[in-house]
Amino acid sequence: MGLPSDLQFSQSSLQDYVDCPWRFYLRHVRRLTWPAVVAEPALEHERHLQQGREFHVLVQQHELGIGTEQISGVITDVNLRRWWLNYLEQGPGDVPEVHYPEIVLSAPVAGFRLVAKYDLLAVDPGRRATILDWKTYRRRSGRKWLAERLQTRVYPYVLALAGSHLNEGQPLEPKQMEMVYWFAGFPDDPERFQYDEERYREDEAHLSSLVQEIGGLSDDQFERTADEKRCQLCRYRSLCQRGVTAGDFRQELEDWDVELDEDILLDYEQVAEIEY
Repeated sequence: MGLPSDLQFSQSSLQDYVDCPWRFYLRHVRRLTWPAVVAEPALEHERHLQQGREFHVLVQQHELGIGTEQISGVITDVNLRRWWLNYLEQGPGDVPEVHYPEIVLSAPVAGFRLVAKYDLLAVDPGRRATILDWKTYRRRSGRKWLAERLQTRVYPYVLALAGSHLNEGQPLEPKQMEMVYWFAGFPDDPERFQYDEERYREDEAHLSSLVQEIGGLSDDQFERTADEKRCQLCRYRSLCQRGVTAGDFRQELEDWDVELDEDILLDYEQVAEIEY
């Protein structure tokens, strides 16, 4: 079968592969939908995801110039209102003034396109750029866990390759870039990752190698993860005969050193190829 000709890699698809090559194959190669509940309790889980979606939309509207009072007036959900007030009162702080909300960039990597969809890019042309990512996790993620996520590697790397049109036509230097995770439920404790040339070179080698590895696999070489703990929060678990009942996403987050990745679960549709 091979990889689809229109496949575009993203932090989400690469994370799928790292977590479980078979999940990557089912989702991104065969593009198989599977009617399984991701996590229990299903209604609470879906509600939490919907709140996350809505929060992202609220911030985007605010960045596009819609008035604070106008946005606030339509919020009825208690959790969403709390996050929104946290954002207004304890936002990410000192960031460059030129903002690009929900912007998509892409760059060629090992013969494929690598796509990044940013919640917000804030740029001071010629000086610095801040990547802002809104997280609505139920608990505050640890720095080590975030550092190991593909998102922390993909987002600044793609910006370094494809962000020159945001920087007066000049490529952004890695040392000018910072990635900030801002947690809606923990507004006074963001996590910051300063980028630099050494990290850029490491990411270049790692991401190129990862994409090449995936591109070189035949259909029967995508293996199931050996860590069956991951299967409890995977919609393909029954297809793989690794359980029928979904894990409790509240309990898992409290007891495991594993967290739900909103970007995966929100399942943003693949964006069109963009070149700069």
